[in-house]
Amino acid sequence: MAKVVENVTHAAERQTFAVIVDQFLKHLDRSEDRRATYLKLVDAAAKFYGSGAKAETLDKVRAAIQNPDSRWMNFIDRVIMEANPKFLRTMLLNLGYESFFRGTKTIRKMREKYDCNIPWLILFDPTMACNMHCVGCWSGTYGHKANLSFEDMDKIVTEGKALGVHLYMMTGGEPMVRKKDILRLCEKHHDCMFAAYSNSTLIDEELCKKVVELGNLTFMLSIEGTPETNDARRGEGHYEAVMKAMDLLKKYGIVYGTSICYTSQNVEAVTSEEFLRFIADKGARFGFYFHYMPVGSNAVPSLMPTVEQRKMMIDRIRYVRSDKCDIGFYPMDFQNDGEFVGGCIAGGRNYFHINSNGDAEPCVFIHFSDTNIHDNSILEMLQSPLFRMYHEGQPFNRNHLRPCPMLENPQMLRKIIAETGAHQTNLESPESVEELCGKCDDYAAKWAPEAAKIWASEEHKVPPYENYTKEKRKHPELAGFEKPESEEQAG
Repeated sequence: MAKVVENVTHAAERQTFAVIVDQFLKHLDRSEDRRATYLKLVDAAAKFYGSGAKAETLDKVRAAIQNPDSRWMNFIDRVIMEANPKFLRTMLLNLGYESFFRGTKTIRKMREKYDCNIPWLILFDPTMACNMHCVGCWSGTYGHKANLSFEDMDKIVTEGKALGVHLYMMTGGEPMVRKKDILRLCEKHHDCMFAAYSNSTLIDEELCKKVVELGNLTFMLSIEGTPETNDARRGEGHYEAVMKAMDLLKKYGIVYGTSICYTSQNVEAVTSEEFLRFIADKGARFGFYFHYMPVGSNAVPSLMPTVEQRKMMIDRIRYVRSDKCDIGFYPMDFQNDGEFVGGCIAGGRNYFHINSNGDAEPCVFIHFSDTNIHDNSILEMLQSPLFRMYHEGQPFNRNHLRPCPMLENPQMLRKIIAETGAHQTNLESPESVEELCGKCDDYAAKWAPEAAKIWASEEHKVPPYENYTKEKRKHPELAGFEKPESEEQAG
């Protein structure tokens, strides 16, 4: 009976949200009507969250909405005006209501109920097959060794939704090698939002038409700077393929972003004003920057950015997000934005990864596992010894410019694997935790003192909500929010 009541309530809430969205879409050409609808959505969110809504935060959001000069409100207006209305409607319902509103509330309840990490999104690999062979990438050499069946992917999403998860990302390999099954998955789970990290080569007009019809699939396109810097790593002709895909996605009004791996060879090219303005003009509105990780036997450690390049990256990304910059693109740095998400988000804290063999890995870059989707449920995965140790250990460093238990704190990953007995899952060739972390030791040692200086020079506030263990939530100092006074304290 309780489940029936919950389903009725859910349907009613979604319908209420849908009515607001439909009213909004009728008046897209009138700025005052758009802003009025934004305010209604804030009011709906406040009512939905009840006592969990922070009045101060809501007031700041309302003030930004009513400010005609707000850079990011004008940015949101631009995204909305460019989007196909049909695509936009489903995206707002699935990403806005199901994931941000209802999903977040449900996930927080589940974290309390099960006292373990429950993620906001799940990343999985439909296949490890890829039609490219990028320098330093572990995926391209796997071939067709492993694939998740449609039933596997359906299980992931079905069980994830039961925990409140309505956002799913796909990587690989090239996920669109499994285009037919992915579209079928999107159609079945029409209340979820899906996003594929793609090399662009399989995006065509027919696919774009289907995506608009579904409304719940988007893309993060891999691109690395100029034609020269991009094709040097990804192969001749790839840049041209990305340009074609961007033009198609923009033509069909599909909101999309970029996925950029920054290395010692391309970091300047992928952060230049010319490059950022170019991809913004092409229609990319957001982007994830990923620090090169020396994962796999074919890794090239020399591609890891230098200390000076990483420091530049921090300054550059934060400048592009500031009011001093007018580029219509919102960048996020997976490695350097740790402060804004409370450090490492892996191990199910905000996300985790299921590879194409079904192994549950704490992170897409950490190829170790002690549980598999073929044998375990999503909840059982999150309760496994490996994921439990992540839950107990996060944050792995009080300095959130050093969030990763592998890259910046390799001694932590060694300890986690030793104590949980997790096995390596690298399908290309076996790689022990010592071999992996050995490639990070020198980097970690060089970055630590610089990260300490940067962290100590800034003010850091305790976030209003952090999904650490109950003990760390009761005692924020245990999670390292005090400002380090020295390099030793920062560790």
